[in-house]
Order: sequence, then structure tokens, then C-alpha cells
Amino acid sequence: MTAASWEHFSHGADMGVRGVGPSREEAFEQAAMALCALTTDLDAVQAREKIDVHCEAPDDEVLFVDWLNAIVFEMACRHMVFSRFRVVVEGLRLNGSAWGERVDPQRHPPGVEVKGATFTELAVRREEDGTWIAQCVVDV
Repeated sequence: MTAASWEHFSHGADMGVRGVGPSREEAFEQAAMALCALTTDLDAVQAREKIDVHCEAPDDEVLFVDWLNAIVFEMACRHMVFSRFRVVVEGLRLNGSAWGERVDPQRHPPGVEVKGATFTELAVRREEDGTWIAQCVVDV
């Protein structure tokens, strides 16, 4: 089984985010890391404040997009960046937490602004080896 990880993939003028993990929840967490890594250097973000996020959707793919868009919303409204995540999925309900801090331009080098997650190249699936992948393109 593959260890949890995240990565970016190119898609025209936008960017793809992909989370990989031994569970669907860990794949969602890793994809959120990939999303936030587009905005700043994650190593510079301290997990000082916890924000709770709740989503409900008709299927795993919409749930994943809603999760990422909730993170984008929280970053924008609270002027925060996040570096740690925890996701629990029960059926088609997601209860998640994001830890981070308010943006400090002196410590958080700016990356790109993520406007939102899209349905482009959207996939939430379990591979034959048991590894989960959660991915989509985000509008930047």
C-alpha cells in the first residue's frame, strides 16, 4: 500500500491537486495539503488555530469538491493558511478540521490564489492495491 502523499499536476492555465492515501479520508487530507501548498510554503505555516468544516453531498466526488471549496472559503474569509488536516467521513457526510494561522506576509511567501475546486479531472477512487486517490483541477 502506498503511503499518504500529495502532488500537483498541470492542466492548462489551472492546476491539478491530488491526494493519495491508504484511506479515502487520508486522500482528502492530502489533497487539501496540495491545495494549500499552491498558496504558500506549508513549512512556514504553524498549526495554531483549528477550524471545523462540515460537508454533505450525494457522492464521494461532490463531497471531495465541497471539502476543497470549504477550505478555499475558510482561507479567504478568515485570511488564513492551513498546514494540517483531519477528515472523518461517515456515509456521505464529512466532518473535517483544518489547522493553520492568519496570513503573515513576512513568513508566508505568496503562491497563487486558488479560486475554487472544479469538476475537471475529478476522481475519487480506490486502486486495486487499496490506495485511495482524490483529485481535481482547481481554478487559479
